[in-house]
Amino acid sequence: MASTPANQEQLHPQARGDREIVNSLLTGEQTDYNFAELARLLIRYRGFPGAKDIQADLEKVLQKWQLTEQQLYEKTRQIHDAGEVYKGRGKKGDQDDWS
Repeated sequence: MASTPANQEQLHPQARGDREIVNSLLTGEQTDYNFAELARLLIRYRGFPGAKDIQADLEKVLQKWQLTEQQLYEKTRQIHDAGEVYKGRGKKGDQDDWS
């Protein structure tokens, strides 16, 4: 059985769909939904040993929107406190998708 090097990047099982979301964020506007998606993906990929392209692009979105990660989380807490940002968005609103 072949072993993989410890420094080899892992492929996240949701990377393909997440890449589409990240591309949308890179070209999208600052909406409540996009803030929530950015925060969700930052949490998902924090510390993940792979998907460096996605992680770098998430940081680019933060820079483009002139936000720190803490500012983003504060903003998304307010958004979630005010209502359901995912309501009416089909299946995504019906399930937790944080991992």
